[in-house]
Amino acid sequence: MNKFWIVLWHTYITKLKAKSFIVITLIVSLLTFAVTNLNHIINFFNKDEKKIIGVIDQTEMFYEPLKTQLAKNRDRNLELKLFHGTEKEAKQKVKSEKWDAFLTLAYDDKQLPKATYYANTIADSDISGKLEQALQQLKTALATAKIGLKPEQVTQLYEPVPFQKIALEKNAKTEAELNQARGLVYALVFAMYMFVLMYGSMIASEVATEKSSRVMEILISSVSPVQQMFGKIIGVALLSLTQFSILFAVGFSSLKSNEYELFKLIGIAHIPASTLVYAVIFFLLGYLLYATLFATLGSMVSRLEDVQMVVTPVTLLVLASFFIAMFGLDSPESPFITVTSFIPFFAPLIMFLRIGMLDVAGWEIALSIALLIGTIVFFAYIGAKIYRGGVLMYGRSTSWKDMKKAIELTKK
Repeated sequence: MNKFWIVLWHTYITKLKAKSFIVITLIVSLLTFAVTNLNHIINFFNKDEKKIIGVIDQTEMFYEPLKTQLAKNRDRNLELKLFHGTEKEAKQKVKSEKWDAFLTLAYDDKQLPKATYYANTIADSDISGKLEQALQQLKTALATAKIGLKPEQVTQLYEPVPFQKIALEKNAKTEAELNQARGLVYALVFAMYMFVLMYGSMIASEVATEKSSRVMEILISSVSPVQQMFGKIIGVALLSLTQFSILFAVGFSSLKSNEYELFKLIGIAHIPASTLVYAVIFFLLGYLLYATLFATLGSMVSRLEDVQMVVTPVTLLVLASFFIAMFGLDSPESPFITVTSFIPFFAPLIMFLRIGMLDVAGWEIALSIALLIGTIVFFAYIGAKIYRGGVLMYGRSTSWKDMKKAIELTKK
């Protein structure tokens, strides 16, 4: 067991001290800080910057109401200027950047407002969107006034229809609980996706790198393949948890300083403790399953450039799991979702999705976990045999037939 801890801590410390890990962690931490303070950054650059919009009002009626409507919408960064010249002159002002854009107001066939928006580019949809919204509100007010509707009647007309959802099952989740569960499932899906693809490839590359330097021939004779394989898997897992802890601390402190309510922001304010426990269980089991596969396949490769080719099938399984989970968010009771929740490669995401959104029987959860653990043990046993022989195989690994060769080498 001593040798297991030596492999684990060697993997962890070596990767932790690597310049690439430190640089990537710093860069991503800065990006996390920037994203969580994006509103302040945008406001800093947009401070006191007004967009000047020229207006040619061919109706001589809609300019003032439009200006009033923009004021009601609190669009203070837009400044309208009534222009009595020609469209050609207005276009010239935009081209010379005296104005940011200009707008022509006219009547449509029902004597209601219509507009044409001119700008050097229409890539900035923020300005045109605000103008369009204000004109739509103006048109609605004029149209309802024409047919004799009072303001309170208009308000009543646009009120959302009361639509209450009531579940008849005893332990069925409410709409609020389902929304919270969706937030947690999204978080687990993306975390699993990042962990498996980023750190799984790291495990495979770590094995391939040592193998290419022939260090593996010495290691495999002194440390059992199971100890070595799981030492690397757990060492990289600790490294990933270290990196995620740093990023979480940066993001959490930044959100807190901005007075955001973090758990409400991601929709898990009142998630039951049992659901969070299942999230951790399925996350760890899913990581162990995929990491075992990555380590096994990495042992068959002696060149780093071959790693991605060999691990592609596992990557496709992760992607399939991701897309099934996205489908299951809208249809968690689908028979397809129920079946895939018992398939070990998909269970970490799909069974957890069902737990979060439905009232799943205890025996179903226990069966899914048992199948998942059984699959991990099976692949750990097979993987150890392939690992021991695979690390002694050199040359390009071109097919899955090389697994048979690795097992034969292990027997010898």
